[in-house]
Amino acid sequence: MPKIALVVQRYGEEVNGGAELHARWLAEKLQASGTAAVTILTTCALDYTTWENHYPAGQTTLNGVQVHRYATDAPRNWVREQKETGLLLTSPHTLADEQAWMSRQGPNSAALLAAIQAGRDQYDGFIFITYHYAPAFYGLPLVADKAILVPTAHEDPFLAMPIFRPLFHQPRLLAYNTTTEQQLVRQITETTVPSIIVGIGIDPPPDPPDPARFRAKFGITGPFALYVGRVTAAKNVPSLLDDFRAYHDTAAHPLPLVLAGRADIAVPTHPAIHTLGFITEQDKFDAIGAAEVVIMPSLYESLSMIALEAWLMGKPMLVNGNCQVLKEQCRRSQGGLYYYEKREFAAALDYLQRHPRTAKGLGENGRAFVQANYNWDIILAKYRALFEML
Repeated sequence: MPKIALVVQRYGEEVNGGAELHARWLAEKLQASGTAAVTILTTCALDYTTWENHYPAGQTTLNGVQVHRYATDAPRNWVREQKETGLLLTSPHTLADEQAWMSRQGPNSAALLAAIQAGRDQYDGFIFITYHYAPAFYGLPLVADKAILVPTAHEDPFLAMPIFRPLFHQPRLLAYNTTTEQQLVRQITETTVPSIIVGIGIDPPPDPPDPARFRAKFGITGPFALYVGRVTAAKNVPSLLDDFRAYHDTAAHPLPLVLAGRADIAVPTHPAIHTLGFITEQDKFDAIGAAEVVIMPSLYESLSMIALEAWLMGKPMLVNGNCQVLKEQCRRSQGGLYYYEKREFAAALDYLQRHPRTAKGLGENGRAFVQANYNWDIILAKYRALFEML
């Protein structure tokens, strides 16, 4: 059984992020299935805005997986970095400016990089999750000949930055979530590194979802639309809130909107917007079971796991058509609708509400799509092939 180090910027059940959830699910399945002996190499950070140390440094075990955490060197000033990132992306700049920006991007941990380098001969391979944070950017080149990069890339301004181009030429292998992601990365970086479309497996919830339990716990009555994820500008939630308020003002019988996830933006007070904050996995599945439709407004996704979970539970999706991955997933699955602007958003919600049989059919199409393409047996077989190639 190969010994694999999985490197990710933060790790834990409390971590609220798609790439980090991808990393945890993958590590646990690789370990439990006997596909690989996995060790997590990560930082002590929980909050991605500051990278402040939250977990104690050292070794622990989480759900059967060995986790080695290393302290970050210093927290970052999120407000300042957001302003400087905006200036970098909108102004003429040099490669040196990008290098200086990357040195502040974080999470920076000299101890983590030392552990990666020291483990070069200890592990048979390294999996790096997400390309644009410091652990992958600075860590992958230290073990490039043993590295698999899972970019989780999407069509955002960072991918086109020249500083990242060499990173996609260094690993032994690239593991993509979708064909759309693979084509995007090849087009922008011109990488010729061997690659495979892998994705991630999706498990049904351990306990059957209980919509009544969700409604009783959170005081939600009647039908509603659901968003699950970080309530942040990075996920285009402010636009979702604007679109929803416009829809609510014009629809004859508008659905309320439930937001489930940790917020780093102010959510406006509105009688039809319910903000739950961070919820447990069981609460999440109960919420999906109770919802009429699950909304994903994000502009930048390499693969939306909440969409896959919603489809597995037979729920239709409403996604932002400006995100190529989400749009293509809806087309391939025939499991949802997509919109480009406020009027289409409102029309789609109204259509799903007025045509429940069609909405149910979309959800059933989505379930069949996930079962056929995101089954763990398929995903683990692909990783076995990757490890053999290493």
